[in-house]
Amino acid sequence: MDPVLAEIYSTVLGAAPFVIAAYALIFLVLCGYVVFITTKLKRTEKKLAALEEHVDALK
Repeated sequence: MDPVLAEIYSTVLGAAPFVIAAYALIFLVLCGYVVFITTKLKRTEKKLAALEEHVDALK
């Protein structure tokens, strides 16, 4: 193998665990954000449905 390529690969492969950990952390944060937004959306939909029922009852 070419010595230059061997040096590049050794540099890149040494940082691979950090890159994988960074992507995993970003993925977990995004999943948490999606769960948070979904929960808030469902709660807002329930409140909107209750408000629509209340407005219909006032008519």
